[in-house]
Amino acid sequence: MSTIVTSDGVSIFYKDWGPKDGQPIMFHHGWPLSADDWDNQMLFFLGKGFRVIAHDRRGHGRSDQTDTGNDMDTYAADVAALVRELDLKNVVHIGHSTGGGEVIRYVARSEPNRVAKAVLIGAVTPIMLATDRYPGGLPMSVFDGFRDALSRNRAQFFLDVPRGPFYGFNRDGAEVSEGLIRNWWRQGMSGGAKAHYDCVAAFSETDFTDDLKAVSVPVLVLHGEDDQVVPIDASAREAIKLLSNGILKTYPRLSHGLFATHPDIINADLLAFIEQRERA
Repeated sequence: MSTIVTSDGVSIFYKDWGPKDGQPIMFHHGWPLSADDWDNQMLFFLGKGFRVIAHDRRGHGRSDQTDTGNDMDTYAADVAALVRELDLKNVVHIGHSTGGGEVIRYVARSEPNRVAKAVLIGAVTPIMLATDRYPGGLPMSVFDGFRDALSRNRAQFFLDVPRGPFYGFNRDGAEVSEGLIRNWWRQGMSGGAKAHYDCVAAFSETDFTDDLKAVSVPVLVLHGEDDQVVPIDASAREAIKLLSNGILKTYPRLSHGLFATHPDIINADLLAFIEQRERA
């Protein structure tokens, strides 16, 4: 397996496919998943001649099951370490859900010439938790419920989430994919319970307002209008107001896991954004 070791001794697993001189695209997965969640997109963009990279966040997938450092600052530092190790330049960073927060935190602090563009898909930005600044967010009781369910029976919880709100399979008439459900469970159970528990606070309580304001590269914000996990009004529709160079695209009836349920639609929009030249 390809891994790097961070400054605090954590082994981070990553995939790096395609021509080393190709335009790099780096994918950042959601909670509690792994780089495998991007298989469709990585194969699609590999077939278009891109260099595609994805890592398992610390505590997730094949990376070390850490009991410390499970916070957004450390996640972003791990990304920076991998980017430096591979000497990636002009990267397009694509993040889903928690990975969207990781992307914007990293991009806001990135070294010159490292980042070309960013994409936030169903992202947790600017903050999921209801606060005085963002009263439309979710109450703490929602996230306490996540932690309680994870502590009591993580295996069952990791079946209930993909069978229900994550992919919108709880909606009338939904076309349920048992494969997606099982793959979600497989990825989740390969990670560490402590890291997953800590990450709930990281994805729900981190305020990305300043990060969004600090980013000047083009940012595409994609969000399903029927997202039951990260409701669109408190996330994408707030985040776009804070971006100086952002584009918002929403999808009626699509869920939180829209890039997995409708890859043809999302891949086409990603490709168009990546290939779009900036106006002079």
